[in-house]
Amino acid sequence: MARSRRLILSSPSEVWRLLCDGHRYGEWVTGTRQVLAADPHWPEVGARLKVRVGAGPLTLDDTCVVRVCEPPHRLELEAKADPFGAARIAMRLLPWGEHTLFTLDWHPLRGPGTRMHGLPVDYVVAVRNGMMLTKLARIAVREGAGVFEVLLRCHGCLRQDSNP
Repeated sequence: MARSRRLILSSPSEVWRLLCDGHRYGEWVTGTRQVLAADPHWPEVGARLKVRVGAGPLTLDDTCVVRVCEPPHRLELEAKADPFGAARIAMRLLPWGEHTLFTLDWHPLRGPGTRMHGLPVDYVVAVRNGMMLTKLARIAVREGAGVFEVLLRCHGCLRQDSNP
């Protein structure tokens, strides 16, 4: 199993809001070329997200199914990319003061990944997952700052023409 952790300088509810928008997964999930479809009830249990993943000229259509959803702290997906098998992706959001300690666990469920599971594969997956969490953190912080700026403007703390 590859496990990655990241302290995200946004509240769990702000991070959860990003996870709830299936159409935005391509913005932060490394390797996602395009979100093809997201069920309207995403991320309820059983909802599906269809994506095109790839590296270089090689692409593959993948389906993620929500297996566990406990808002706003836990989301577990099963990612299926035939013929390569499937993996469990578990995301946990732990309040850490005003911020979020985000843990991402990846574990192969079936297919060739189960036989290649170990240090070299886990290292590559951990690097990929670290990149994903960095992207997610940047989006959450950027959008959280935007919400903060709007609140300040609404309360008269910032002039409309000022730059943050």
